Amino acid sequence: MKTLIKIFFTTIFVLVLAHFMPGVYVESFQSALLVAVVLGLLNIFIKPLLVIFTLPATIFTFGLFLLVINGIIVMICDYLLEGFRVATFWQALLFSLVLSFGQALISTLSDNRK
Repeated sequence: MKTLIKIFFTTIFVLVLAHFMPGVYVESFQSALLVAVVLGLLNIFIKPLLVIFTLPATIFTFGLFLLVINGIIVMICDYLLEGFRVATFWQALLFSLVLSFGQALISTLSDNRK
């Protein structure tokens, strides 16, 4: 149940960010739902591999390279899905940052309710 709630809020955040951010386009609610699911799967399966392969760069930049990896994950999601478009890497990076902050905020609020 908790996972479904996270996916729902991520879907809402994707729709809101696509509405306000230039260069980010989501076709419909179903596309945003697919973006939320695919981003979750990419974060589970692909992100750890990218982190391991880029560990020297991550250490050298004191962890800031992880932001680049998040942008790459969004660009991969853009490549995989038809109804989701991000114009540039920098917009994908900003999209991933704002989405992460929104998800962290919802996670914090839901943990405080218990």
